[in-house]
Amino acid sequence: MAYSRTTSFFYAYFFIRTLTAMVGEGSINCLALAYVADKVPDGQRASAFGILAGVGSAAFVCGTLVARFLSTAATFQVAAVMSMIAAVYMRVFLKESIPNGDGLRQPMLNGTPHGDLEKTTTQAFKRIPSIGDLICLMKSSTTFSQATVVSFFNGLAEGGIIASLLYFLKARFHFNKNQYADLLLIFGVAGTISQLLFMPMLAPAIGEEKLLSIGLFMSCTNIFFNSIAWSVWVPYAATVFSIFTVFVQPSIRSIVSKQVGPTEQGKSQGCIYGISSLANIVSPLIFSPLTALFLSEEAPFRFPGFSIMCIGFATMIAFIQSIMIWGVPPSHKTDNKQTTEA
Repeated sequence: MAYSRTTSFFYAYFFIRTLTAMVGEGSINCLALAYVADKVPDGQRASAFGILAGVGSAAFVCGTLVARFLSTAATFQVAAVMSMIAAVYMRVFLKESIPNGDGLRQPMLNGTPHGDLEKTTTQAFKRIPSIGDLICLMKSSTTFSQATVVSFFNGLAEGGIIASLLYFLKARFHFNKNQYADLLLIFGVAGTISQLLFMPMLAPAIGEEKLLSIGLFMSCTNIFFNSIAWSVWVPYAATVFSIFTVFVQPSIRSIVSKQVGPTEQGKSQGCIYGISSLANIVSPLIFSPLTALFLSEEAPFRFPGFSIMCIGFATMIAFIQSIMIWGVPPSHKTDNKQTTEA
C-alpha cells in the first residue's frame, strides 16, 4: 500500500496482512511479555509489564497523531519504515533470553527440572503445544484458571465496546469518526501516563491482584456511565476512568507469569491471549445485534444504551472473579527457590 493503492495491490496487501496476522498478530506481544518475564524478577514484573504496555500506548498515540498530518500514501510508507526499524533493532540488540528461575514455579506441563533447561529449549522447537497441554496448563493452578476466566470476560467486554460504542455514540449523539478518534486519543494519552508513571509505583505497594480489581471496577464504571450518557460530553468525561482501566492487562499478565516455570512463559501468555481473542470474536456476534435492536424502533423497551450496560455486566463478572484471585504465597516461593538451589 505504500507503493500503490490500486485494487490488485489492495488485495495483495489484504492477503499478506492476513498471513502475517495469523503468524505474528498475537505472538509478538506474547513473546515480548515472555522475554520480559525471563529478564525481570517476579517482584518487579507487574511494573515492567505496565511500562511495556505504556510504551505500546505511547506508540499508539504517536501513530494516531502522525497519521492526522500525513497523506494516506505517506502513512503506509512511514509504517513500513518503522516496521523495518523494529525488526532490525530486535535482531541487533535483543539477545536470546535465559530464564533464571528466580521465584518461579517448576514447569507444569512436563515436569522438567530446571537443570534440564538446555534440553527443554531444544525440544521446544520440535513440538507445538497441543490443546491438551493448554488445558492441563489451565487446570494446574487455581490462580491461572481464575485468570483465564477474568481474561475471557474482560475480552468479551473489550470486543463489545469496540464493536458497539461507535455505533451507539453515532446514533445517540451523532458522533463522527473524528470525535471517536479523539476519544481513543484521550484514552491513549491517559493510559500512557498511567502505565509509565503510576503503575510502577502502585504495583510494588499494593500488588497486581488489587490493581487488577481496581482496573476492572473502573472499567465497569466507565462502561455504565457511557450506557446512560445523557449528553455529548459524558463519553469524554468518562475517559478519566481510563487512568485505572489500563491496569487490567499488565496485571493479568503478571499474575499468570508467576504461576508457571521459566520454560512456559510463552505458553502461558499465548494461552491468555488466545482466550481473550476468542472472546473478542464471540463478542461482536452478541453485542452488535443487541445494539442495533435497542437503537431501532423495534426495541422491547426504551433504553438505547442497554447493550452497553450488558457489556458492563460482563466486566462486572470479571471484577467479581478478580477478587477471588490470590497470588502465589510467599512461603511457596521461598520453598521453591530453595528446592531449585538444592
